[in-house]
Amino acid sequence: MKLFFDARYIRIDFHDGISRFSAELASALKQQTDVTFIICNINQLKFLPLGSDYVMLHKPTSVFEPFTSLRLNQYEPDVVFSPMQTMGAVGRNFKLILTLHDMIYYRHRTPPHQFNPILRAGWWLYHATYAPQRLALNSADLVATVSQTSKSDIVAAKLTKRPVIVVPNAPQQLHQYLTGDITTITPKNLVYMGSFMEYKNVETLIRGMKDLSDFTLHLLSRISPERKAELEKLIPSGAKVIFYNGVSDKEYAEKLADNALLVTASLDEGYGLPIAEALVLGVPAVISDLPIFHEVAGEGALYFKPTDSADFAKQVNQASSKSNYHKLSGTAIKQSQKFSWKTSAATLLKAIESLLQ
Repeated sequence: MKLFFDARYIRIDFHDGISRFSAELASALKQQTDVTFIICNINQLKFLPLGSDYVMLHKPTSVFEPFTSLRLNQYEPDVVFSPMQTMGAVGRNFKLILTLHDMIYYRHRTPPHQFNPILRAGWWLYHATYAPQRLALNSADLVATVSQTSKSDIVAAKLTKRPVIVVPNAPQQLHQYLTGDITTITPKNLVYMGSFMEYKNVETLIRGMKDLSDFTLHLLSRISPERKAELEKLIPSGAKVIFYNGVSDKEYAEKLADNALLVTASLDEGYGLPIAEALVLGVPAVISDLPIFHEVAGEGALYFKPTDSADFAKQVNQASSKSNYHKLSGTAIKQSQKFSWKTSAATLLKAIESLLQ
């Protein structure tokens, strides 16, 4: 079997969700079978197994992307897996698996900020209707997604006639960044990792701090000065809220390891990777009541009504009681063991082998 893996979405500055998914799944798959990686920047090899076979192609944002398969035909792959859904399938002579992680951009059509204005406009138009997505996904032989919740959304929207498989996302192992033990004596820190887009609903977290005077809310992610100013106006008198404007993975792990709860009030979500990353450390979560969050966190979290700041504060206090905190911590670790890149790679490999048969 001649398997190609599209690794062009791996970022060389810092990982976003797609980049980390690509790098982690690629490495796990390489441990189970021979793989040739498709890259567009030689520095992407730093995030792939040492000595990996590779071919160079254009960037996935290139105008040549619709004709990618024509360029890949010369290498005679049996199957190509892409962690996204934009690879052109025109004239392909191989089996193709495309990935749609979730349908969040159909509900919130804000393009990735790193795109130039032309790409941003194209992104918005692409998600204005299901038609382009259906065309793209139906050009593949198989469609992958990262959760059962997303699979249900894809099926309900009738986005593809192709079989849909679940190749679960998995958390990074934040233990590697810690030099000491995880402290879980009495929760006093509430950690938020995520963007500050409107549907992330950070406002509810901030308003809820009115009833959480014993806690500090740590907002770790990058934030624009304008958005920060908007949110600062909502901070209740006497509440402890800290903006970090971005942290390293080490700093992120250390915050979670310091008597913490992971919190998010998102109104909608594609997956919720920070929740999974916290659970690996045995850090419980207090999160909005969404189907995808139940799939990721299970009983390792307490849930609240997304727009109810009082309910948020109530669940934080409940999770922080000594008996509940330690029970949730143990459950969180068990829940996190359901997800691993090794298992996800094995699931993908089994689907590939079935496809070729």
